[in-house]
Amino acid sequence: MKKSGPMIFSGGSNPELTKRITKYLRLKQGAVELKRFSDGEIWTKFRENIRGRDVFIVQSTQPPSENLVELLIMLDAAKRASASRITAVIPYFGYARQDRKDQPRVAITAKLVANLIAVSGADRVITMDLHAAQIQGFFDIPLDHLYASPVFTSLFKKMSKNIVVVSPDIGGTKLARSYAKRLNTNLVLIDKRRPKHNLSEVMNIIGEVKDKDVLIVDDLIDTAGTFISAVEALKKKGARDIYGSVTHALLSGKAIERIEKSDIKKLYVTDTIPLSPKAISSKIEVRTASKLFSEAIIRSYKNKSISSLFEIDKD
Repeated sequence: MKKSGPMIFSGGSNPELTKRITKYLRLKQGAVELKRFSDGEIWTKFRENIRGRDVFIVQSTQPPSENLVELLIMLDAAKRASASRITAVIPYFGYARQDRKDQPRVAITAKLVANLIAVSGADRVITMDLHAAQIQGFFDIPLDHLYASPVFTSLFKKMSKNIVVVSPDIGGTKLARSYAKRLNTNLVLIDKRRPKHNLSEVMNIIGEVKDKDVLIVDDLIDTAGTFISAVEALKKKGARDIYGSVTHALLSGKAIERIEKSDIKKLYVTDTIPLSPKAISSKIEVRTASKLFSEAIIRSYKNKSISSLFEIDKD
C-alpha cells in the first residue's frame, strides 16, 4: 500500500530552493546526511525510512562537478533503500551545452550525464529550460521539461506597452517566441557567430528595435559575453531600456563586471542556481521558480498531467 505524501530531499547544490518548494507544498523536508571524507570523497545516508515511498531529490548540477556526483550517489542510495519511485528534480541540468559532436574527438557529455542519472536509479527527471530541447531524447526514462517563462512574463506585461522580445541567437528562437506570444509583441533575432568557447560576435539584428524597450531572453548566462554583445548591438540600433530574462545564472568569469558596465537596466534570473556572494549586483534581481517545481512535483506524485506548466509555443 502506497504511503501518504511525497518525500522531498535536498542535495547540497541549492538547499534554499528546496526549502521554498517544501514550504509551498506544506511538507516537511526529508532528512539526509551528506558528508565528505578527508580526501573529499562524498558519503550520503537517508536519515529516515523511504522504503516504498515516492522520493524526489532536488539537486542542480552546476559546477563544480561534485554537485553531479552527489546527485548520482543520492539516487543510488535511494534505490538501494527500496524507494518505490525516484524522481531527480534538476532545476539546472549541467553539461547541456555539450549536446552534439560539433568537432572531431569530443564527447557528447549531455548524453553521458543522462545515462548516468538513469543508471544511478532515477525513474523520472524534472528539469527546467534545457539548453537544447532535444536533450529530452537523450533520456531513456520519462522527463518533464518545465519553462521559466511564467515566472517572468507577468512582470513584463505590467512594465511596458512598447516592448519587443529578442533572442540573442538562433538557437533560442523557440524560447523567445514563447515570450513574444505571451506578451503579444514582436520577436527580434540576433544572428551571431562563435569563433571559440565563451566568445561571440554579433553579426546582424533581424527586426526593428529603434525607440523600443527590449527584453532579451535566454536559458542561461555564463560569462555574459554573448549577452552584453547583444545589449551593445541593440543600443547602437536605437533601443531604449534594455532588460534581460534568463533562467540559469551561472555568472562566471567577468560576468558581473560586464553586466555592471553595460547599458542593461535590469537582469531578471531564477533561483535554479544560487547566486554566489560575488554575483550580487543592483542590476540583478532573482525571482523564484519554486512554485513551478512544486506544482510539477505534486502533479507527478498524483500521476496528473503537468502539460499546463509547459508554458511554451508548441508551433
